[in-house]
Amino acid sequence: MTKNHENYKELVWRLAKTDFKLRYHASVLGYIWVILKPLLMFTIINFVFSSIFNVVGSGNQYYPLELLTALLLFQFFAEATTTGMMSLVSKAQLVTKIYIPRWTIVLGSTMNALFIYAMNLIVLACFFIIYHKMPTLTGVLMFITYSIILYVLAVAFSFLTAPFFVRFRDLGNIWDVLLQVLMYSAPIVYPLSLMPDKFQHLMLLNPFAFLIHFSKQALISDTFTTLEHFALLIVGIIFAVIISFLIFRKYERTVAELI
Repeated sequence: MTKNHENYKELVWRLAKTDFKLRYHASVLGYIWVILKPLLMFTIINFVFSSIFNVVGSGNQYYPLELLTALLLFQFFAEATTTGMMSLVSKAQLVTKIYIPRWTIVLGSTMNALFIYAMNLIVLACFFIIYHKMPTLTGVLMFITYSIILYVLAVAFSFLTAPFFVRFRDLGNIWDVLLQVLMYSAPIVYPLSLMPDKFQHLMLLNPFAFLIHFSKQALISDTFTTLEHFALLIVGIIFAVIISFLIFRKYERTVAELI
């Protein structure tokens, strides 16, 4: 059992590394795109909301830090869920030619997003230095915790959707639209405090919005959610992972026939 466990870990690691290397292999700028893409998006949105809508003028001097933190989390989640959902189709040769556990393919694809996110966190740290903002140790640890929970949520989504994407390729287009809805329905380009109190509570019922908001709060304001709310989040995520994996195991058997 231990030997199989180690073999699976090695397989997932190799799949993730291969995806990461191949993604930027033929591009001129190569791995620079990992950092350049979120920075370009950050520059545009920061200009619009800081200069035109004057969000910073409302008293939030750390709005650029909040925006960059939220954008990196969003890009991380979007990348992990999209590649995870499409993983079985994009790795069709592995699915049809040889037998390897299907879940390793899905997990390996989501880990590619984890590598990109880790590289972008270096950029985020540089911005905190530029703005002379030093997060507390507790804040950093909670931010890491929320990032892990967000990744687990992305993995659960991937297990749920990967076998269905084999049957319904329109799921990719639907998810692209829903990601845009998710971006503007969560406190990413705007602080949660700009919303009326009654809407704030409703927005935080969304686990994604909850994680985005309290990740920013942990790093910048050193404020955290209550233990009760955090426990409910953990229970909900565990439940989502179990259900999604059971559904994945049920439908993975017919994947090779449909690709």
